[in-house]
Amino acid sequence: MRLIVAAIALLTCLTLVAAPAPGPLHEQFLPPDEQALRVGDPQQQLLQVTSYSVVMGNQRLSNQQPIPVTAPMLLRLKGKALSKDAKLAEVLITFDGESKSLKRPAFDAASGTLALTYPLSQYRILLDLLRNDTVYVQFLSYSNGHVWADLHTGSVRAR
Repeated sequence: MRLIVAAIALLTCLTLVAAPAPGPLHEQFLPPDEQALRVGDPQQQLLQVTSYSVVMGNQRLSNQQPIPVTAPMLLRLKGKALSKDAKLAEVLITFDGESKSLKRPAFDAASGTLALTYPLSQYRILLDLLRNDTVYVQFLSYSNGHVWADLHTGSVRAR
């Protein structure tokens, strides 16, 4: 009887040791890390989008010559945080139609705001996702300074 109890205890310990450490929620939506940029366990901010608004701005800076006129456009996403210790409450997405490279995702923990920049060509795609699917925003920050941010849907069955 003691031998059976010892064997069960040993198998239980081996199972616990062999089990991989859990990764971040929604890890399945990350692309392969072919360049080994993700080092260590990330700090994760995960938000399920519950509402959004489109903001079309127009400003004219009158203290410069020639007078620049800009018309910034952004999506403001709000939702509920899903990850442990998450502070993410709002996502501001701006669109850039001119640059050849995008700005780095930036998370401000004090305000709970994540700032993302996407190419202007992605605007309609993002609106379509927000209108038709449950959308999640994920931000991962690694100890080596690498960051990852994405918007993704949950798994959807093909029709």
